[in-house]
Amino acid sequence: MAGPPPSRPFTPDEVPTLAQETMRKAKFPMVATIDGDQPRVRPVSTVRVDGFTVYFANLKRYGKTAEIKANPKTELCYMDEEHDQVRITGVVEEVTDRALLDAIWASNPLLRRYLGSPDNPDMVIYRVRPTRVRFMREWALDYHEVALPESGA
Repeated sequence: MAGPPPSRPFTPDEVPTLAQETMRKAKFPMVATIDGDQPRVRPVSTVRVDGFTVYFANLKRYGKTAEIKANPKTELCYMDEEHDQVRITGVVEEVTDRALLDAIWASNPLLRRYLGSPDNPDMVIYRVRPTRVRFMREWALDYHEVALPESGA
């Protein structure tokens, strides 16, 4: 039985950059939530990324809104076409800062197209504050920790 293909080498100093490149290439992470005792995973469309702090939009009527309210702990998983992975463990919080919401709205044509107004009462913007970030190169089967600044971003 053949083993996994050889992994492209990298140094520990490259891990944060490789992780951010993977996030850019993968674009749509999967978000994990808990619905009672049932895990739920679905793709989300990010509306902003600051380092490893990820923002995504949601509609208040969607199931994940209640799931996040009941348990804000989450994990995002990005995987690009080369099978590089980034896993961001963190806590979800609703963004209420008007200046930040306006900046996200102004920079995102899809939000404007589908939701019509930044004051749409059904829209919620979430921020995932990272507590842990890990990177895995393709089929290497080893995660590498990404050091987070004290602020978590």
